[in-house]
Amino acid sequence: MPKLVEIFPFIIWLRVTTWETIKADFIAGLTGAVLVFPQGIAFATIAGMPPEYGLYTAMVVPIIAALFGSSFHLVSGPTTAISIVVFATISQHAVPGTEEYIAMVLTLTFLAGIYQLAFGLAKFGVLVNFVSHNVVIGFTTGAAFLIASSQITHILGISTTKGVGFIEVWKELYFGISEFNGFLFFIGMSTVISAILIKRYQPKLPNLFVGLLVGGVVGWTLKSFTSSIITVGNITAFIPPLSFPDFSIHSLTEIAPGAFAVALLGLIEASSIGRSIATKSNQKINSNQEFIGQGVSNIVGSFFSSYASSGSFTRTGVNYESGAKTPLSAILAALILIIIVLLVAPFMAYLPIASMAGIILLVAYNLIDSAHIKKTFKYSKSESIIFLVTFASTLLIDLEFAIYLGVLLSLLLFIAKTSAPEVQTLAFSNQSSDGSRKMHSIKTSPLIQCPQLKIIKINMSIYFGSINHIQKEISTIIDNQIIHHILIVCDGVNFVDLTGVDALLIEQNRLKKLGGSLYFVNFNSTVNDFMEKVNFIDDIGKENFFKSKGEAINSIYARLDEVKCRTCRSLIFKECN
Repeated sequence: MPKLVEIFPFIIWLRVTTWETIKADFIAGLTGAVLVFPQGIAFATIAGMPPEYGLYTAMVVPIIAALFGSSFHLVSGPTTAISIVVFATISQHAVPGTEEYIAMVLTLTFLAGIYQLAFGLAKFGVLVNFVSHNVVIGFTTGAAFLIASSQITHILGISTTKGVGFIEVWKELYFGISEFNGFLFFIGMSTVISAILIKRYQPKLPNLFVGLLVGGVVGWTLKSFTSSIITVGNITAFIPPLSFPDFSIHSLTEIAPGAFAVALLGLIEASSIGRSIATKSNQKINSNQEFIGQGVSNIVGSFFSSYASSGSFTRTGVNYESGAKTPLSAILAALILIIIVLLVAPFMAYLPIASMAGIILLVAYNLIDSAHIKKTFKYSKSESIIFLVTFASTLLIDLEFAIYLGVLLSLLLFIAKTSAPEVQTLAFSNQSSDGSRKMHSIKTSPLIQCPQLKIIKINMSIYFGSINHIQKEISTIIDNQIIHHILIVCDGVNFVDLTGVDALLIEQNRLKKLGGSLYFVNFNSTVNDFMEKVNFIDDIGKENFFKSKGEAINSIYARLDEVKCRTCRSLIFKECN
C-alpha cells in the first residue's frame, strides 16, 4: 500500500505552511502572475493557438503541477520550447488557430501527459540524469532562431510561406524586402526598445508587460495613418472553459509520435530546472514525483483548454528570487492571473500583432544561454558536439527528431565514456615525517613500482560495457609487463554485473595458471553483497579480498617469488625490509 504522501505529495508542504510563508508566497505569486500574462499570450502565438489558450494554460497547469510535483519552487505552464514543438507537430495536420487544430493540440497534450505519468509511475525519473543538459540548451537555442524567423515577418510586414524551413524563410525575407512596412517596424521596435530599457533601468517593473503597453499605444496612434496594422483581437473567455480532446483512432495514431517528443522534452526541461533551483534552495527533488506532477497537469489541462506545458526557466527563477517558500506561490500566481485577465483582457483587442511579435523576439533572445554555451565550448568537446548536433538538427530537420537525436547522442556519448573507465596504476610515495606512506597515481609523479605486484584502481562500474576495456588493461599487465599478481583497488567501483563477474573469473583462471592471482580491496557493501550472492568471492577465494591496502599488501607479499625478492632493489613495501 503506498503512503498517503505518495498519492497526495502536497501534504508535505502543507505541513510547513504558516502565515509567514503564505505572505511570502503571495508576493512571489503576484510577481509571477504579472510576468506570465505577456508570456502566456506570446507562447500561445508561437504554438499556433489563439492567445487566450496561453493564459488558460498558465491558470490551470501550475496549480495541478504544484499539487502533485516535488519541487517547492518549480513553476509549470506554457514554455517556448514546448510551444514550438506543438506548432511543428500539429501544423502538419491542421491549419493553426482553427477548431480542428485546437482539438488536435489538446489531444497531443493529453497523450504527452499519459506518457509522462507512465514514466513517473514506472520510476524512470533517474533516466533523465543520463541526458545532457546541452540537449535542452541546443534545442532552445535552435528554437530561438526558428521563433525569431517566424516573427520577424510581422515586424517587417513581409509575407512568407507558412510551413517552409528556416533557410527558405530568410530567402523569402531577402527577396521580399520591397514589401517592408515602416509602420509595423516602428511598432515592433518601440515594443522591443521600451522593454529593454525598462529591464535595464527599472528591473523591478514587468518589462514585457510595459513593452506591450507601449506597443499598443503606438499602434493605436498610428492606426489613423495606415490600414496595415492588424490587432490580436478579443479574448473569447476570461476563465478556462471545459474542452474535449479528439480521441479518434486517426488523431491518436497521427499525434502519438509527436506527443512522445513533447513528453520527453517536457520531462527533461522540468527535471533540469527543478534540480538547478534545488541546488540553491537545498531541497531534495524526487524526479519520479516530478514526472507524475507534469503528467497529471497535462492530462487535467487538456480538459480545461490548456495545451502542453512544462517547467519554466524564467518563472521558476523569478519565483525563487521573489522569496517563494512553498508551491502555494505557483497556485496563487495562477489565481491572481485570472483577476488580471478579467481587468486587462478587454484591451487586448487593441494590441497590434507587430507589438506581440516584438515581445516574442525578446523571449527568443532570452532563450539563448550564451554564458553556458561559451563554457561548454571552452571545457568539453563531447558536450559541444551534443549542443551543435541538437542545435543544427533543430534548425534543419523535424523538431521531434531533433529532440530524439540529441537525447540519443547524449546517451551514446555517456555509454562511450563509461565503456572506457580510467584504470590508474598506483604506487607508494616517499615516507612522510610521521612515518606514513600513501598511494598515488604514477601519472602525477614518477614513483617506483614493485616488479611482481601491480596495483591498479578502477574508477567506474565493472559491467558489460566497460569489461572489455578493463580486460585489455589487465592483459597488458600480464603479457607486456610480465606481472602476474594484480591488486585492484575498488573504492571507485559502485556496480558490478554478471558479465563483469564472468570476465574477472576468466582473468583469475589465466593468472592462476601463471602462478599469480587477482586481489581486491575496498569493495563497498552493496557490491560485496552482490559478489557473495553470485559466489564470486568463493570462486576467486576469500583470501583474495581485503578491507585495507596495508592488509592486502602484507598478505600478498608472502605469495611473491622469494628468489626475485632477494635480488630486488626497489624495496617498495615495509615488508621488503
